[in-house]
Amino acid sequence: MRLSLVLSFLIISSAEPLLAQNAYVRLGKQAFADGDFKSAVMQLEKACLVDSTNSNALYMLGYSYYHSDNYAKSITAFTKELSITPTDAYAYYYRAQAKTHLGKDNLLSPADREKYLVGAIYDYSKAIEINPNDAKIASFYQNRGITYREYGIFKLTPNPRSYDKTRGISALKASIDDFQKVLTSDPNRSDIASLLDQSKEKLATTLGHH
Repeated sequence: MRLSLVLSFLIISSAEPLLAQNAYVRLGKQAFADGDFKSAVMQLEKACLVDSTNSNALYMLGYSYYHSDNYAKSITAFTKELSITPTDAYAYYYRAQAKTHLGKDNLLSPADREKYLVGAIYDYSKAIEINPNDAKIASFYQNRGITYREYGIFKLTPNPRSYDKTRGISALKASIDDFQKVLTSDPNRSDIASLLDQSKEKLATTLGHH
């Protein structure tokens, strides 16, 4: 009798964390679906404390952090998720988005800005490599092109700790290539045509063709 009580207690005790996690994930998923990302963060943080290996919870947490403008924590969550599911193209894509936001922060040191911008380019490239036929592949190229241009301008801005004309020119050329890929698939994208012209203009100025 006593043994059966002990076993029952152990079974209930071991089930409690799983039940708690399921509740947190369920509430987090509902808030996520409703677009209430701050509430989603609250619930999903608790879920990931109970089980740090739940890749779905980590993805939703990274996405919710991103849409709550908490880019550093978004990067951390997606990095943990990618350690579990390293072929998740969208985790790379949104981690790249978060890195791009931080890379544009002029208050950061040049070394940190470079780390985030180069990291974003790497992540966009991984997303493209993993899923080259994705329905949103144009967005992958578009955003990588924007980040290449941002990095090019950063490297061409006079600063003894970051200026590098060669890398700046290479980044602008890569930006042009990415925008051209998007335009080739959809010639009616006037927004991309405008971005393409901006990169070409910056490149021409840098090369002294004006």
